[in-house]
Amino acid sequence: MHLLYLDDAGSAGNKNEEYLVLGGISVFEAQASFLTNELDKIASGFSATNPHDIEFHASEIFARRVAPWDKMTKDEAKGVLKAVLGVLANSYNSAKAFACVVHKPSYPGRDPLQMAFEDICSRFDRYLSRLQAEGDRQRGMIILDESSHETTLQGMARNFRTLGTQWGVVRNLAETPLFVDSRASRCVQLADHVAYAVFRRYHAADTSYFDLIASRFDSHENVMHGLSHKQLKDPSCMCPACLSRRFARTDV
Repeated sequence: MHLLYLDDAGSAGNKNEEYLVLGGISVFEAQASFLTNELDKIASGFSATNPHDIEFHASEIFARRVAPWDKMTKDEAKGVLKAVLGVLANSYNSAKAFACVVHKPSYPGRDPLQMAFEDICSRFDRYLSRLQAEGDRQRGMIILDESSHETTLQGMARNFRTLGTQWGVVRNLAETPLFVDSRASRCVQLADHVAYAVFRRYHAADTSYFDLIASRFDSHENVMHGLSHKQLKDPSCMCPACLSRRFARTDV
């Protein structure tokens, strides 16, 4: 089974932030333990006796307000973020990143998290369809951090399997999404870092984290399918997601 771990960055209700991101990683089930072990190795550098007490939460590391990150310099905290993202960057080729970036002012009155969830469900489903066409018959499951959106997103996923998304019926998900405590899942923590890296790229024009994992986003025929930028403000947007689609259209 292919597992898609997701988490969000940014806040739907924060008017000081133009963007909300839902993002994460898709891995084959056997890879989850490998990623967990690699992140545990990093955690042991902060608590050798109990590394499982260390949770990698990207915004907390970046802000340096809570232990153990509050004792770090800015550069040291950046190093931790990059080390966590490096686990994905150096993982198996089958580990893919996915993210949907929603420019909130472009869609007044709409829930950006629900928009992003619908988009990613469709992209993950199409990714699985491509794998099946190549002989991989495994289905997928989506795993998210526990949140107040749990009931809404589960209902949306059920509807996607029967009524469909705006891009068609989702056919390759084995079950409705599973919600877990991020403290118990290293893969959800890694998904959090992917979402935060994308958020920093769009919200603050800071590419230092995004660039580490840019090549890991699902791509096919020169289009970055794993990353989408939903916005209505700039038809000439030069971000990787928008640019790859424009090039693909001109090549037809």
